Amino acid sequence: MRGRILEGDERAVRTTFLGHELQSPVIVGSSPASFGADAMIRCHEAGAGAVVCKTINRRAAENPDLHMVLAGKETLINCEKWTDFPMERWLSAEMPQAVAAGVTCIASVGHSVEDSRLCVERLEDIGVVAIELVSYADDTVLPMLEDTKRRVDIPVIVKLSPNSADLMGHARRCVDAGADALTACDSIGPAMRIDIETGKPLMGGADGCGWLTGAAIFPFTVARIAALRQVLPDVPIIGLGGITSWQDGIEFVMAGADMMGVASAAIIHGPVFIARMNARVDAWCAEHGVRELEEMRGRVLEHLPVEQDRGYEMGFDYAACRHCNQCVTACAYRARSFDEVGYAVVDKALCRRCGLCVSVCGFGALAVERGAVR
Repeated sequence: MRGRILEGDERAVRTTFLGHELQSPVIVGSSPASFGADAMIRCHEAGAGAVVCKTINRRAAENPDLHMVLAGKETLINCEKWTDFPMERWLSAEMPQAVAAGVTCIASVGHSVEDSRLCVERLEDIGVVAIELVSYADDTVLPMLEDTKRRVDIPVIVKLSPNSADLMGHARRCVDAGADALTACDSIGPAMRIDIETGKPLMGGADGCGWLTGAAIFPFTVARIAALRQVLPDVPIIGLGGITSWQDGIEFVMAGADMMGVASAAIIHGPVFIARMNARVDAWCAEHGVRELEEMRGRVLEHLPVEQDRGYEMGFDYAACRHCNQCVTACAYRARSFDEVGYAVVDKALCRRCGLCVSVCGFGALAVERGAVR
């Protein structure tokens, strides 16, 4: 992956991924945000580097009513299936329209060889830049991958499920079988929410369950990306699952992702989220002297395993503190307080050095000082 800070009228960090120069490092994942050509074009016009369509299957999905619900801050549960457009509509109308409009299209295809063999060659002829294969079971992905690699010359991406019993092993097997890149990861589940007034599940599926996406799964995805980058240092990775801010995108890259995948945030906030994210990522890179995103890809790995028992001192910025008392409230050990002039005090005999107080401070007044590193 190669990225650079743009100047003049250019808006975002440009990136080369799988041999294609993209207008930004943001890829819109397969979701309602890319349900058809019009939606894909809107994402492209907002600055998406590439857009992955809703998963194409030989049968159009029939989704239940109430198949998506807000389940917490920036978090969704859905029991959607795949695209509700017939395969032929994608091949004859939706995908050609998106390609003609200049969208860098990645075709999501699932969930079996019987599905993929019917469309991957035609999708390549239409002009998609890559095929992303997705399945609900690890053992069906490899046959799809092997068959698709025989049929097309464009790159083939495998979308990994975080629910896999052997995610790292499965990823290795996919790469050994010819996967050109990985998407990490799909949604987590099953998950359920309940209406406490009626006792009924909020989701409309038969079992009341769905699949979790958005902010709630972000830390899980970061861990999986970092683990994948450790075992597969040279394989391109689209980080997907939980980005709801531009900072999350930077974190994905530092974990080891090449591209910043967005889905739930583009649904909740619309395509404008993409434009805002690109602008802020670009500004952050300029402020930190990052000329290429590759410079920070996998940076966290330099600090793993984490050195233990080094000890630290708690730093305090009086000017930044608003004396909201949140750090005192959040200290279960009652180790934090303020003195008579408002300076933060830590009782070292009570403090367990858990670090929560630093996390809950919304004003940057607290910091951990490890030697010369603050």
